Amino acid sequence: MKKIVLLLITAMALAGANVMADSTDAAKERQEIKKQTKKELSEKASKEARNAAKQFKKEGWMVTPGALPMEKQLDKSYLMQYEYDDDGYPKYIMAEAKSVASAYDAGKSQALELAKQGLATQIQTEMTSLIESTVANDQTSGEVAASVVKSIQASKNLIQQNIGRVIPVVECYREDSKTKKTEVLVRVAYSMEMAKNAAMKAARQDLESQGDSLHSQLDNLLGW
Repeated sequence: MKKIVLLLITAMALAGANVMADSTDAAKERQEIKKQTKKELSEKASKEARNAAKQFKKEGWMVTPGALPMEKQLDKSYLMQYEYDDDGYPKYIMAEAKSVASAYDAGKSQALELAKQGLATQIQTEMTSLIESTVANDQTSGEVAASVVKSIQASKNLIQQNIGRVIPVVECYREDSKTKKTEVLVRVAYSMEMAKNAAMKAARQDLESQGDSLHSQLDNLLGW
């Protein structure tokens, strides 16, 4: 009995430590975002972003009060598209979507869902390419790879459900005076590393639901 109590206490302590670690990481992330935002506000947007913002405004697009200026939002979008990791791969994948609704909040919500669908499609494509290139010269893993690719291609909804927090990069709207409708445009970014994890989680769920034991070979296949 004493051993069981000790095990429970140890488990609770470890869980508490993990929660504290997650909270610390989240706090650090918020600080970094705050610091980066201040830096961005003090810098001038690129010429490309300023020109693109002029075109957006010409077409009637506006940003909500308190949001970053259009030029800054577009500048951030361009910068994130050209960020690469140590292996030379893009750090983020981007998706854009529009939606028309009778209210701004409804339009934004719908646009975000459509953007997530776009991310899920891109994740499918990226992961399929990654897996195929990984086993291109490894015939022994070919059967595993084929099953995993098939699973990923059939798991778009699962991938979308596994997508975590996206980063809103551009958010603007315009109003139609005739229909009284509001059109909302959003452009979001998502970590490529998190995208891989979302795809792998979806593949595991799909394979497990079919009773396929190949899910246990995923990590070995990709070296994760």
